Amino acid sequence: MLSILKNYFSFLGDRKKDINKGIFWAVINSIGTGMQLMAVYVVIDALINASMSNTTVWQSFAIMFISMMLQILSNKFGTMADVNGSFYMCADKRNEIGDKLKYLPMGYFNDSSLGQITSTVTTTLDMVQDQGSRIVKNVIHGIIHGLIITIFMMAFDYRIGFIVLAGILLFILINTLMQKKAKKISPERHKAQVNIVDAILEYVQGIAVVRSYNLATKANQKLSDAINECEKNNVGLEIAFIPYMFLQSLCLKIASLLIMISSIYFTVNGSMDIAICIVMIISSMVIFGEIEKAGAMSSLMRLLEKSMNDVSEILNVETMNNSSEKRVKDNYDIDINNVSFSYGDKKIIDNISANIPEGKLTAIIGPSGGGKTTLCNLMSRFWDVDEGEVKLGGRNVKNYSLDYLFSNFSLVFQDVYLFNDTIANNIKFGKKDASMDEVIEASKKACCHDFITKLPMGYDTVIGEAGGSLSGGEKQRISIARAIIKDAPIIILDEATANVDPENEESLEKAIHELTKSKTVIMIAHRLKTVRNADQILVVEDGKITEKGVHDVLMKKNGTYSNFVNMRKQSIGWKLGKNN
Repeated sequence: MLSILKNYFSFLGDRKKDINKGIFWAVINSIGTGMQLMAVYVVIDALINASMSNTTVWQSFAIMFISMMLQILSNKFGTMADVNGSFYMCADKRNEIGDKLKYLPMGYFNDSSLGQITSTVTTTLDMVQDQGSRIVKNVIHGIIHGLIITIFMMAFDYRIGFIVLAGILLFILINTLMQKKAKKISPERHKAQVNIVDAILEYVQGIAVVRSYNLATKANQKLSDAINECEKNNVGLEIAFIPYMFLQSLCLKIASLLIMISSIYFTVNGSMDIAICIVMIISSMVIFGEIEKAGAMSSLMRLLEKSMNDVSEILNVETMNNSSEKRVKDNYDIDINNVSFSYGDKKIIDNISANIPEGKLTAIIGPSGGGKTTLCNLMSRFWDVDEGEVKLGGRNVKNYSLDYLFSNFSLVFQDVYLFNDTIANNIKFGKKDASMDEVIEASKKACCHDFITKLPMGYDTVIGEAGGSLSGGEKQRISIARAIIKDAPIIILDEATANVDPENEESLEKAIHELTKSKTVIMIAHRLKTVRNADQILVVEDGKITEKGVHDVLMKKNGTYSNFVNMRKQSIGWKLGKNN
């Protein structure tokens, strides 16, 4: 238990001071409880000795009043300190995870479950936020309360104090056994909760496939299995703790009974004052309340430990090397020198070298899975190369800070992701401090201003998660407006027009033309017009650059590129006959 408490305080970071305030007020609260015993003793002693007077009344009233004020203040300020510490700490952790994820290689997200990350940032941190402070507060308060009450009881009669101490030590022994049991079974319960999140995400994200292939029953079954497994683990956890909770409660009840019996016995044989006896009997009924509450909450400490470990696991993942260098001193040329890269054991890029000159259009073509997108991701340092180096402006990309490096690239993907926010904020994502005039100007250049103004709320229209309320072409143009407003010197277009319908194609081409003016452009392309006009064409196959040059030169080689062009021409010229 102590190790978990130590980890919790380390986990708190800068918010430790708030929880320390909560502990301080817990001490004050327990002192207030002890003072109530003093007030009761003053009254009972005066009644027994027939010495009740106004002074006695006011003395007991003063002690009780001070006790009540201490408890009122300690409850108010202690709760505020605990809540502030817990909620702000979890907010800090979420922000810290968000910042961390930006600097992790993309391979991390391939290897890690989306459900695991989502569960950690939501359910796991919710547990730490809502339950963590309560668990720690009650456990620490119980320890402090037990210690202070033991001191008070020792002050009244050391023999009763030892009974209290013995009851607490026996309670701690049973609680330690419960903690060992919790250490074994809590991870399974936590894993089941993560699996539920994973199953729900998979079900929701794949709902279109589920419906189109009539797999609702099968998909529902997987989700139901995850829910049932979580239910089984939660119930199993509670059942496993019942014997320990019973024994904890039993040992405290026995200690309370021994305090009563011993107090009466000591009074009968003349070794205890009757006033103290009555106070001890009254005290025996209430002194273990906080300790018992602490025991009940301590059963959740292993879950708290597992939750903190999951958060720390993400925060401790090694980020990409992040240099402090910020300025490109020479130019925006990109040099790829003997670069190799693998996903696990599968080699994707195999000893590639190329130069992409500043201010020129470089088209990359090749069969699916040949390494085109991976090569672009290595240029923008979404991943680090295994061998060789990628240079920007004559310097290895690893020698720039990641934030600065990313500021030099704008990427427009085939699959556009828009956030569940207004259109204006989605465009501003490229430049957070952009004015509305800049947003509108970028939208006009991206040929999306007209359709935006026709929406119910214009630029303030919330477009839904992933831009679900917009067509593919509309989403593409908004993503281009976002890239235009960012105004990065290097543009990477990853088959940005691949899935666009003919109605949007002309607008999209105009938008891309505005985006790429006076820029270094790298385009993974499949349209002949784009490829033909490129200043340089790279043909990537099986992780290698097999051909390099301009359109006319490559056509004369009768290789992969000329085959590509001829197939495209046939595809464009092909028409469906009336009798086919």
